[in-house]
Amino acid sequence: MPRRILQGTVVSDKNDKTVIVRVERMVMHPLYKKYIRRSKKYAAHDPENRFKVGDVVKIRECRPISKTKRWEVLVEDEKVSA
Repeated sequence: MPRRILQGTVVSDKNDKTVIVRVERMVMHPLYKKYIRRSKKYAAHDPENRFKVGDVVKIRECRPISKTKRWEVLVEDEKVSA
């Protein structure tokens, strides 16, 4: 089964080798048919502490690294954040 890849924004980099990434998605309301923004936060593994708050990154599903970390940071998208 392929690993999922998500794109989001780093909202916290206070932990060592970990960043918290907020991933947003648009969902249609079942009754009003209006699109609503929903978000979820994921703890992702960042071994070199490269990424800072506000960076747009891609994260990939991986093996469990700790109790809450099941994602790893792939790349930083310079073009998307500008």
